[in-house]
Amino acid sequence: MSFALHGIPVSGGIAIGYAHLISHAQLEAAHYRVPDHQIADEVKRFDGAVESVRADLSRLRGTVPKTAPAEFVGFIDVHLMILNDSMLSVQPKRIIEQERCNAEWALKIQMDALLAQFDQIEDAYLRERRTDVIQVVERVMKSLLGHPGYAPPQTDDGRKLILVAHDLSPADVVQFKQHHFASFITDLGGTTSHTAVVARSLNIPSIVALHEARQLIRENELVIVDGTQGVVIVDPDSQALAEYELRQSQFELERLKLKRLRYMRAATLDGIAVELQANIEGPDDVGQARENGATGIGLFRSEFLFLGRTELPDEDEQFEAYRRVAQEMEGAPVTIRTYDLGADKDTEETAQRFVTNPALGLRAIRLCLIEPQRFLIQLRALLRASHYGKINILVPMLATVREVEQTLLHIEQARASLDAEGVPYDREVKIGGMIEIPAAALALGIFTRSLDFLSIGTNDLIQYTLAVDRTDDAVAHLYDPLHPAVLSLIAHVLKTADKARVPVALCGEMAGDLTLTRLLLGLGLRQYSMHSAHLLEVKQRILQTNLSQAKPLALRMLRENDPERLRALLDKMNA
Repeated sequence: MSFALHGIPVSGGIAIGYAHLISHAQLEAAHYRVPDHQIADEVKRFDGAVESVRADLSRLRGTVPKTAPAEFVGFIDVHLMILNDSMLSVQPKRIIEQERCNAEWALKIQMDALLAQFDQIEDAYLRERRTDVIQVVERVMKSLLGHPGYAPPQTDDGRKLILVAHDLSPADVVQFKQHHFASFITDLGGTTSHTAVVARSLNIPSIVALHEARQLIRENELVIVDGTQGVVIVDPDSQALAEYELRQSQFELERLKLKRLRYMRAATLDGIAVELQANIEGPDDVGQARENGATGIGLFRSEFLFLGRTELPDEDEQFEAYRRVAQEMEGAPVTIRTYDLGADKDTEETAQRFVTNPALGLRAIRLCLIEPQRFLIQLRALLRASHYGKINILVPMLATVREVEQTLLHIEQARASLDAEGVPYDREVKIGGMIEIPAAALALGIFTRSLDFLSIGTNDLIQYTLAVDRTDDAVAHLYDPLHPAVLSLIAHVLKTADKARVPVALCGEMAGDLTLTRLLLGLGLRQYSMHSAHLLEVKQRILQTNLSQAKPLALRMLRENDPERLRALLDKMNA
C-alpha cells in the first residue's frame, strides 16, 4: 500500500530505490548473574568488545579518502574519544565486578546513568554528544552480542538502495558511502545532525526526523526520496513513479547543466554583480569550492582544526592550514573566522566547562578574550599566513564595543610580536566581525566604526532572535528564517552597513537556500557564502533574477507580518 512520510529535508535531489533497513542497536540487553569464578572472564569479554570497536573505528578512519570532507575524520575521532573515556571503557567493568552481572547489562546500566546526567543538564551541546554516546554504546553492544560491524549487501544487479535507519553514526555514514547508497533517511536528526552534514557534503538526497520510517518501511520496498521537499513515498503507484522518474531525470540534467556556470560571472539580469564564496572547515575543502566556482572563501571555520583531538593545534600547525588555503585560492580572498568554540562545538578541555546554556555562555570571542595566550597563538598564525595570500580575519559573536576594542588590541599585540621577530605578514589584513546576536544587529554603529567588514551569521542570529535552540529536534519547527523579526534585522544590517560603506556578507544556511536567494538580493545582499554544493544553483538563480522586480517584493515582505502572506509573496518572487 502506498503512503507518504514527511521529514526535514537536509540534502536536495530525488532518489528512487529499494529500502535497506539498518537494524536497531540491541540496547535491550539481557540481565543475568555471572558466577564469581567467571567474573574475570566477563571483564575480559568486555575489554575484547571495546578493543574490537576501537580497531574497527581506527580502520574506518584509515579508509577515509583524502578527498573526503574533513567532517568524516573529525566525527570518527569524536567516537574514538568517547570510546576511550573511562566512563565507557572502565566503569562498566567495575559494575560487572560489583553487581556480578553480564557485560551487556553493565554497559546498559552505565549508558543509562550517563544519559540521565545529560537529560538533567539540558545542554544543547551535550544533547548532540548524547547521540554520539548512544552510537558508540551500540557498537560495543553489537560486538558483545556477536554481530559487530555491518556489511552492506552488494548490489551487482544494478538496483539502487535507500538506506533506512533509526539514526546513523558518522562512522556508519563513512562505511555506507563506500557502498554507494542512493539516499539516507532516518527517524532522528535535525538540519545540523552528523548525517545531515555528511549527506550535504556528498550531495546525496537525504531526509531526517521521519520519526517512524524504520518501523513503517519494509525491506526491499520501493521508495522515492524527494530530498528537496522532505517527502518519502513508499510503494508508489505507477503514476507517481513515472512522475518522479521524470523529475529525477530533469534534476540530474539540470545538475549537469549547472557545471557550465562554473566560470560565469554572477550577476542579475539587470547587471548587479554578486560575490559567491564558499564555507569550508579545512584545507581539504578548497578543491570542492574551486570546482564549484567560488570566488573566495567567505567563511573558514577554524574551530574544526581544534575538534576531535586531545591536544590543541600549535601555532605552526595552524599557520600551515591557513597558508595552504591562502595559497590554493591563488589570491582570491580567504576569510578565516577565529575559533568559535563553545555551545555546540567544543574540545575535550572546554567541554568540561559545563553551564546550563552554553549557547548563551562562554563561547566564541568571549572564550578567546579570557584565554589571551591561546588567542594570540591563532592571531599570529593567521597573520603569518597572510603573507601567502589574501587573508581576512573574522571575529565571531561580537556584542559590545568593549569586545571589539579588546580584540583589536590583541591583534595589535600579535602584529607587534611578529614585527619584533622580523616575521613578514600582510599589513593590510582586514578585520571583520560576525553579526549573529540581535543586540549587535541593532547597535551596528559599534562595529561599522571599528571594523573593515561584517558577516551575518544567520544560524545563530535566528536562534537568538527566536529563542530556538537550533540543535533541538523538539523545537526545530520554530526555527524560521522568514520570521518578520529575522528579516527586519537582516535588512537593517544590510542597509546600515551600506550607508556606512562597510562591506557585508551573509554566511549562514540562508545563503545556500535557493528559495531565499532573490529575497536576500532584494534586501541588498551582494556577497553570499555557503557550502560549495549550493554555489552553482544559487548562481543560476541570480543569473535569472531581475533585481528591479525582486526588490519591491522584498520590501513588501518587510512590511508583512502574516506568515501565510509572507510565503505567498516569496512564492510570487520565485515564480
